[in-house]
Amino acid sequence: MVTPHIWRKSSYSGGGEGNACVELAARPTHIAIRDSKTPTRATLTFPTGAFTPFVEALKATPHATAPDSPGFRG
Repeated sequence: MVTPHIWRKSSYSGGGEGNACVELAARPTHIAIRDSKTPTRATLTFPTGAFTPFVEALKATPHATAPDSPGFRG
């Protein structure tokens, strides 16, 4: 039997409905991330030890923008 993920919304959720953010689910072996606006779509999954370096790399990139934003140069 597979236990479902318990998703937690970011504390940095936007105003209104608070659904303009990411959610994550922590398991013993991995961390899963999904877009709260489209929770049934794909998730991004990391081995537990790789999640912190991923977040630190995002923090170190001051001008990172989303692919659908006007400033994206992907």
